[in-house]
Amino acid sequence: MVPASKKLGKSEAARMAREASRVVVAKGKKVTEFKPGGKAAAEVVAAMLGPTGNLRAPTARVGKVVLVGFNEDAYSDVLL
Repeated sequence: MVPASKKLGKSEAARMAREASRVVVAKGKKVTEFKPGGKAAAEVVAAMLGPTGNLRAPTARVGKVVLVGFNEDAYSDVLL
């Protein structure tokens, strides 16, 4: 677990994307799913970052799935 006071940027987002089999990014009602497959494409990393260049909150890693942002349906799909 990482405390909220620690800001995670582009390199940490890229590392998380490389380690994930699936990255689910929620921005409002829009949910985008990526399957990086060991590569941290610029598109995936850009979607994970907010306007300040930091990893968007909340971010959760569940096994090999990374959830970025909040969407109830996306969380239910992964957690249930």
